[in-house]
Amino acid sequence: MFTVQNHTDFTERQTAIIVGLSEKNKKVEGLLGELDAQLDGQITDLLKEGDISSKKNKISKIHTFGKTAFKRIFVVGLGREEKLNFEELRKVFGRVAKTVQESRYTSVAIALDTFLTDKVDVLDAAHALGEAIPMATYMYDGYKKKSNEPEIKLENVTIVTEADNEEIKASLNVGYHFGTGTNSARTLVNLPGNMLTATDMANYASELSEKYGFELEILEKEDMEKLGMGALLAVNKGSVEPPKMIVMKYQGKDEWTDVIGLVGKGITFDTGGYSIKPKDGIVGMKSDMGGAAAVLGAMEVIGELKPEQNVLAVIASTDNMISGNAFKPDDVITSMSGKTIEVLNTDAEGRLVLADAITYAKQHGADYLVDVATLTGGVIIALGNHTTGALTNNEDLFEQILEASYEAGEEMWRLPIFEHAKERVRNSKVADLNNSPGRDGHAIFAAAFIGEFAEETPWVHLDIAGTATTKSNHDLGPAGGTGVMVRTLVTFVLRFGETEEE
Repeated sequence: MFTVQNHTDFTERQTAIIVGLSEKNKKVEGLLGELDAQLDGQITDLLKEGDISSKKNKISKIHTFGKTAFKRIFVVGLGREEKLNFEELRKVFGRVAKTVQESRYTSVAIALDTFLTDKVDVLDAAHALGEAIPMATYMYDGYKKKSNEPEIKLENVTIVTEADNEEIKASLNVGYHFGTGTNSARTLVNLPGNMLTATDMANYASELSEKYGFELEILEKEDMEKLGMGALLAVNKGSVEPPKMIVMKYQGKDEWTDVIGLVGKGITFDTGGYSIKPKDGIVGMKSDMGGAAAVLGAMEVIGELKPEQNVLAVIASTDNMISGNAFKPDDVITSMSGKTIEVLNTDAEGRLVLADAITYAKQHGADYLVDVATLTGGVIIALGNHTTGALTNNEDLFEQILEASYEAGEEMWRLPIFEHAKERVRNSKVADLNNSPGRDGHAIFAAAFIGEFAEETPWVHLDIAGTATTKSNHDLGPAGGTGVMVRTLVTFVLRFGETEEE
């Protein structure tokens, strides 16, 4: 998709070139100056008359009428240069990609050096561009009847820069895989529950493993029964679809040590069980496997980039349905760890499947655990729809996750797990734990429950109930699944241990 050139001497006529213009550098100089000269000063005139603007997000299109190697010039307003950090530049590139797609161009050139600032060097800009293009142009049409109009996609992007070609290509490539892995997670979240069962998810993981050479294990229902995975099996009791415990191993080191365990909640549809959701709350519950999608998307990127780390992915997948056989409030179940659980809320099922998944991840040698789950409405009440809730039992591990989220541009905020929250989770007259002590602090109780199974293993819990989907289009994608935490997880894996070494 990407071609890198160190000059502007194009041998073939180009559809368009995209040039950045900040408020600080309003002067028509450099490449834009060369183009201005070829257009007899028309760019200068348009800038003076206000038809071209350096204001942020203002994109102006100029027709060159055959006077340059480019049929059109897009001038992109960058606003105040001091505010243009990596995250903002990625959004700018997203807006540019959407504009190009709407114009139905299959190829463009981008003058990358015109988008640099004191805060963003050329390699960061290349990564931001590589990431933004696939994310911003992503579409999910679902099962609508296709129109007869041919689909036109942006296929070729020429990067014009004075920087080293190979370094720029490498940064573009990393960013591009970050973007495509996020898109894969988006598609999984967008799929309806009848099109993505636990079996379908296991098949998807199998294809991923075959492509990238991961070691794969799929536990069937009978395997879970032998291993005593009573928590996951309880959630599955009301379903006609068999559950799956999906395990993928990526070994980037000679020895299976320092293993990072990524654990995903894969509830393919959540009715709430006998604690049934209201009609407004049940629509959209196809997205209750957003944590599993994030883990699968992250494993795709890891497969492409091949970091020198050991990564274990564990996904517990089933739907949560109602039938004469379904589990009920007041039931007592026994988890794989041996801990018994009093079920007070069948709609608090995610923490149950994660309990067995985390226990199994530890048995497979996970030294560090990060679980991702669309777990509680409580986290939305606390933090809204743009911020992922994080809870932990280990400061050092959390700091690494937090740094990764900053770098990925995915908002995160930590909530506490105090001793009194643990005590309420342990407060049952008939079992070791209860799965839902109350609505107050619900997101915290959910994490405290999962922490009972992480035990002493360093662990971070990421509640993406508010961030896994969005209701509106944005610069880096459409409404629907967001693919949230794919980029944070991958960045964490790529940077793992750097904070400790410093």
